[in-house]
Amino acid sequence: MENREIAKIFHDIADLLDIKEGNPFRSRSYRNAARVIEDLAISLESVVETDEKKLEDIPGIGKGMHEKIVELVRTGRCVAREELLKELPPGLLDILNVSGIGHKKAELLYKELGIKDVGGLEAAARAGRLRDLSGMGEKSEAKLIKAIESYKRLKSGGMRYKIPFALRYAEDYLKYMKETPEVILLEAAGSLRRWKETIGDIDILAACEKSGTVMAAIERFVGYPDVASVIAKGGTKASVVLRNGLQADLRVVEEKSFGAALQYFTGNKAHNVALRERAGKRGLKLSEYGLFDEAGHYVAGKTEEDVYKALGLEWIPPELRENSGEIEAAEKGRLPKLVEIKDIKGDLHVHTTDSDGNASMADVAGAAMKTGYAYVAITDHSKAVGIARGMDDGRLLKQCERVDRLNEKLEKEGSSFRVLKGAEVDIKSDGALDYKDETLRKLDIAVGAVHSKFDMTRGDMTNRLLKAISSRLIHVLAHPTGRLIGTREPYDFDMEKVMRAASGHKVAIELNAFPDRLDLNDSHCRLAKDTGVMVAISTDSHSVMNLDYMRYGVHTARRGWLEKKDVLNCMTLKKLMGFLKR
Repeated sequence: MENREIAKIFHDIADLLDIKEGNPFRSRSYRNAARVIEDLAISLESVVETDEKKLEDIPGIGKGMHEKIVELVRTGRCVAREELLKELPPGLLDILNVSGIGHKKAELLYKELGIKDVGGLEAAARAGRLRDLSGMGEKSEAKLIKAIESYKRLKSGGMRYKIPFALRYAEDYLKYMKETPEVILLEAAGSLRRWKETIGDIDILAACEKSGTVMAAIERFVGYPDVASVIAKGGTKASVVLRNGLQADLRVVEEKSFGAALQYFTGNKAHNVALRERAGKRGLKLSEYGLFDEAGHYVAGKTEEDVYKALGLEWIPPELRENSGEIEAAEKGRLPKLVEIKDIKGDLHVHTTDSDGNASMADVAGAAMKTGYAYVAITDHSKAVGIARGMDDGRLLKQCERVDRLNEKLEKEGSSFRVLKGAEVDIKSDGALDYKDETLRKLDIAVGAVHSKFDMTRGDMTNRLLKAISSRLIHVLAHPTGRLIGTREPYDFDMEKVMRAASGHKVAIELNAFPDRLDLNDSHCRLAKDTGVMVAISTDSHSVMNLDYMRYGVHTARRGWLEKKDVLNCMTLKKLMGFLKR
């Protein structure tokens, strides 16, 4: 059983417990365990099969979770989930994915109207049966119908996988293929190499030393242990479906064509068409086999750099190959020097056990130091986010005192690392902030965020964000659009107007690197660059393993043309503190 399947079952149990009991404390252990499991690089199935006692070494997996993991791996069942589903219909889990429906409302809909699934919810809304419920009305009913339509569009968008999931299997597949003696060059291509936020399939390109050894690579590819079925197997290519449903495609070319093929199978369709047209204007022909002149003579193709150079262009980073101005910039030598993971000096959005995180403040600091960072901001939730055990002013101020003591300890130990006193403060529906002004002024960094009433009108949501930005009490606007990839669409507001206000008030906009969000997206990153807004690439970590999510944020920033100078947490500690104290 895959880790993601186990995590999904634990998330289901947490949701069902919240609906049944309305008490977030009992469900929190399941939700936290699910997050830990999602982040694991090792297979829980293999741990159970080799030595199940090692489950005890995984932080956040207690005895109860240990037993359920073993039960799931060995039987494929979870009695606790089955018992809950005897009391509550499984369709309620789908209802929770409709924007505006929380656990309390799902419980109300079920108990008052017997609504068991999204279909029943839509029928009731269109029949006007929801407006008389407590907390509802005609406007709420109309908004809910729109939310259901949005949910249905997301569900019908086709099977795509979030990039961490696809990347994990691609990396394992590449490692396996590299053990093939006949393969001399190997690379992942397609949307994965461009670091798109979701991936349809895995594209792998290989070159063999001799043409007669191609079939050895093909046979190795289709013989991968995780292959469930072989779709096709030919002279130079093969396609398979893995046990998790992900499709993987292999293409094998000669070494002299590898660069041309890598370019061909990496750029999107528009980028490749533009390059072929450019080649045609120069009397050349470009294909996956190479760049050729009118007489059919080989011009370039062994490396991507050679292909782009022969076309009068700088080499274009894979993330930019979307035909959005990169070819013109490459022709003029004006491609941006894109931000790199090594440029990141710290993480400005991290949670601890003081709210809904899995690690203590000291553990977070230790993990950030091991990452090579100079600083990390502790930004636990404010009290409005009750399900996350958000903190009131008193708890936050006590946490600040503990941050001071930890920094004193680090300084005595000779470390220059700094823990920043922060909070993820809720932006209420009227734009007010969830802490007193005097409390916020005692923080090093305040990260403002919307966590409720996503269905406000465009004008009202815009004004809500503008008021928070103009308060000069927040330093960063977190996960600005509120989207959850494949689950919740962005809420509606005037992004350009908000960014211009943020630029004027020296408020940074967050690129939330958590793979469920990647919010800002790439196009919004370009808008931020154009409007002069600093972008904070932060992980929104809820465990120390989430700190590794920074790479997803960095690659999204690269897709948005961001450079080191555009990113807040590429600043040194001294420069960052100067920005925050503005």
